[in-house]
Amino acid sequence: MKNTNENVNQKVKLDDVANEAGVSKTTVSRVLNNRGYISEKTRKKVNEAMELLNYHPNEIARSLFINKTFIIGLIFPTTNNPFYGQLIFHLENISEALGYKVLLCNSEGREDKEKSYLEMLQRHQVDGIIAGSHNRGILEYDNPQLPLVGIDRYLSENTPVVSSDNYDGGKKATQLLIDKGCKKIIHINGSPSLETPANLRREAYEDVMKENEYYPQSYVIGENVIETIFNENPNIDGIFASDDLIASSVMKEAKRRNINIPADLKVIGYDGSEITRMLLPELSTIQQPVKEIADLAVQLLLKQINGETESKIEWKLPVKLIESETT
Repeated sequence: MKNTNENVNQKVKLDDVANEAGVSKTTVSRVLNNRGYISEKTRKKVNEAMELLNYHPNEIARSLFINKTFIIGLIFPTTNNPFYGQLIFHLENISEALGYKVLLCNSEGREDKEKSYLEMLQRHQVDGIIAGSHNRGILEYDNPQLPLVGIDRYLSENTPVVSSDNYDGGKKATQLLIDKGCKKIIHINGSPSLETPANLRREAYEDVMKENEYYPQSYVIGENVIETIFNENPNIDGIFASDDLIASSVMKEAKRRNINIPADLKVIGYDGSEITRMLLPELSTIQQPVKEIADLAVQLLLKQINGETESKIEWKLPVKLIESETT
């Protein structure tokens, strides 16, 4: 193979790669698109020629030829939450290992922004979308031609959804507080109007409380709600927070009021992300299998992209109780 610098200052074409490798243009195209039988020797020659000439394939033309962009769209409400941050990290890594790039869209929980991103991703002809959005009733998701998977969100009637076993997690959290002697236990959750499997955490809490003949009381997270909980419930002795960030805010408010954790108040969260475990190792929590959720979501999406059908709609992965110093 000759060493040439002829194409350094001009755009390298497919013909240049073919000439450098000593093969036909069709052979180069087959190597690029992984079509037909190509010997390892020929493949190596073509790859070496592309590297030598610094040749970069026209991805747009290639995607039109094979009817794939090898791009997956991700729509999530935020990247600030440690759970979403870790989830997106795994989604990107798993996708990359399988030959896919990702386009990340941060909807900030806004319906208009979520719709706009959904339309944008389809205009860019992404091969599929994984979404963990917060808004309900977005009709654009109900598209049988769009490969789509929801994470902890019901996006449409026929869209597969992957989540942790929220009911079992809520049951484990509430039962732990009861086993530790708590009687006045309050649950703090997100809006019940959201169509999400996470609502099962509250349902499990209520069921366990009633089974043990205790009165269930839930609050929806919002401005000053944690202060309100402490003001309205002076005899509170247990709190089950629907995520670790809420639990950390509870701990902060308890400290401000000189309430001792766990002697006077026991607290358990939900998520158990790597960052939260590093920053708040003392927090008891229900840990979600984040990497496994990401892996299953990508696998289900690729099945749709490749035209495979799956009759099952909902997957629930097992959670882990992590008992630490706050209980």
